[in-house]
Amino acid sequence: MTSTPDDAEARRAVKPVICYPVETLPQPDMALLTGARQDLRKTGEVLVQPRDAATFTVPAGHFFRITSVEGSQVGDLNLWNANDLNERFYSGKTRALHGTHITTGERMWSSFPGMRPMATISHDTLGWYGIDAYGGSVHDVIGTRCDPYTHNLLKGGHYHHCCHSNLTRAMAAHLGVPVREAEPLVHDVLNVFMCTGFTRDTGQYFMKASPVRPRDYLEFFAEMDLLGALSACPGGDCSAEHSSDAAACYPLLVEVFAPQDGALKGWTPPPANGYDRSHGA
Repeated sequence: MTSTPDDAEARRAVKPVICYPVETLPQPDMALLTGARQDLRKTGEVLVQPRDAATFTVPAGHFFRITSVEGSQVGDLNLWNANDLNERFYSGKTRALHGTHITTGERMWSSFPGMRPMATISHDTLGWYGIDAYGGSVHDVIGTRCDPYTHNLLKGGHYHHCCHSNLTRAMAAHLGVPVREAEPLVHDVLNVFMCTGFTRDTGQYFMKASPVRPRDYLEFFAEMDLLGALSACPGGDCSAEHSSDAAACYPLLVEVFAPQDGALKGWTPPPANGYDRSHGA
């Protein structure tokens, strides 16, 4: 058993320092995006079935929207550079830059060595939620995705409709490859509409009933050509169970929109990160 040092309270009282001050972080032109999204032309849609996943593509300079259409439902989102699947959403760095949950004006950042914006959140109908009394908020980048490996570890059995498996099947179908070849492409997600946080006493990841309702949506601006995959989580609104066939689950709608010609005058896709990759060698 460890003893408490005499200066324990003084050590705990040390003020925190933000790891990554973002004052110099490149900012999206939200006025430009707000103007462009006022007159959009729908170019496609995909309805993601409950306890399943689907892929979709979004050209650079287009918008895409994830909408709750029938009932309270959360989704797990993966994004890749459509022209290079090695460049994918980096949830950990997005979390380090923006915090545990993201909303309008914040971005989904890509993996090394690209490390650039993939998508900017252009509108969030749940932006009003903020942080509740439990420390919960929506659209998190802290949960990794429900998966059959953790399910097997904690409960046993072989549950095949966890978001990880859903995304794996969707990518395998999209690429025309076996699931074991597609699985390494699946990565940590943006938990769309999911309400989560960390308990104050034990620091454990928690979920609670999502505040999402039919017609709520999260909208993004594609900063590069994107391949996306979205899973309609088997937890439904995640009010009780995370991965099961017991929760009420509903579809999610993904829509893609094109702005009018000239609406994005002056915008250019972000270049890859400027680091020279020499690593001091």
